[in-house]
Amino acid sequence: MFSVSTSYEATGRVLQKQRTRQALVDAARDLVATGMEPSVEQAAERAGVARTTAYRYFANQRSLVLAAHPETAAMTLLPPHAPPDAASRLDIVATRFIALIIDTEPAQRTMLRLSLDPDPAGRGPLPLRQGRAVPWIAEALEPLRASLTDKELHRLALAVRSAIGIEALVWLTDIGGLSRNDAAESMRWSAQALLSAAQLSAPPTRSGRARRSHRI
Repeated sequence: MFSVSTSYEATGRVLQKQRTRQALVDAARDLVATGMEPSVEQAAERAGVARTTAYRYFANQRSLVLAAHPETAAMTLLPPHAPPDAASRLDIVATRFIALIIDTEPAQRTMLRLSLDPDPAGRGPLPLRQGRAVPWIAEALEPLRASLTDKELHRLALAVRSAIGIEALVWLTDIGGLSRNDAAESMRWSAQALLSAAQLSAPPTRSGRARRSHRI
């Protein structure tokens, strides 16, 4: 969506162009891992690619950084034989998601900075705005479907995501002063606390009080 020209990469020496693009992405990821927001020129220099060539793949810094963001093709974070109860399922998903966030923390922090761009047009379809984790969390909460509406389940998934993402990690470590291990445990606890609260009183789906819900 941000690449300069899909047709350029899809014509001619396609395999060579794929390798060049991957070299630029790998170089950008290496730089992001150091806390940088690499420019196209910096990635090109690190990858040993000519600057003019690099711009054929990435029009600007934002498109490069987006391509360098660590992605996972996982459709689920649950194991093949997931437990039946929501608490166990949620803890598995939360633990795996938090580990992913910590493992890719420099890139996650870069995406967070970009997502805070004061100009909404400048934020674009950033990975943090695409809600990749929400479907994983919602799947973990499936056992609650008999007691919560679709909207309530979605609100609960959003609440859990807000408690276990890079935003929470940054606050707990940078402001709260916790170690990453302690922060991870705090986020797992928060996820379970939100689940327990939702079992007593369903999350609000609009302004006003949450409806009461029978304990599950």
